[in-house]
Amino acid sequence: MTDADTLLATTRAVRRRLDLTRPVERRLLEECIALAQQAPSGGNRQGWSFVVVTDRDRRAALAELYRRGWERYVTEGIFERPARAADPGARARQRRITASARYLADHLHEVPVLVVPCITGRTDGGDVVVQASQFGSVLPAVWSFMLAARARGLGTAWTTIHLFHEREAAGVLGIPFDEVMQAALIPVAHLVGEGLRPGHRRPLEDVVHWDRWGG
Repeated sequence: MTDADTLLATTRAVRRRLDLTRPVERRLLEECIALAQQAPSGGNRQGWSFVVVTDRDRRAALAELYRRGWERYVTEGIFERPARAADPGARARQRRITASARYLADHLHEVPVLVVPCITGRTDGGDVVVQASQFGSVLPAVWSFMLAARARGLGTAWTTIHLFHEREAAGVLGIPFDEVMQAALIPVAHLVGEGLRPGHRRPLEDVVHWDRWGG
């Protein structure tokens, strides 16, 4: 694989291997965000912003909201459903993912940087074209940020559980809730250990439809 292919194939959701003791240099974060600015956005406008959270108390407050969201996931059994799949391999993978997600919920307050990507304009109650256009303007930038972080030896994970309590998170960070929508919460830290491998994925024939659904 080319270097670009390797980067794309090994930018994993990192939870257990985030270094909780080593600070992340501001310079690295700014380099990643500068690259994220080059991502395409709807209407060729950059309506997004990143809130980079390093303050201990604010990280702790966000982590508490995240834990409350995680408990909702657990209570509603969302993480358990794939674990009941017929395929033993799928069940084992889901158990590992659940354990990893629980670890992050327990330790999120220790992660040195939390990045909250935001987009101006709320889509609450909007139809699918409104939702797709708005999120399509911010998500490419977030993914570019995560790729840039991976290239610099940083680990990240895409999370959204804190959005169960988005308004409270907006209060913690001073985000004008009625005007600005949060898209995710990205923990960022140096990686512990070396090397990330491509993850298990379904065969292409299970996910690609040629010309029509089922084709």
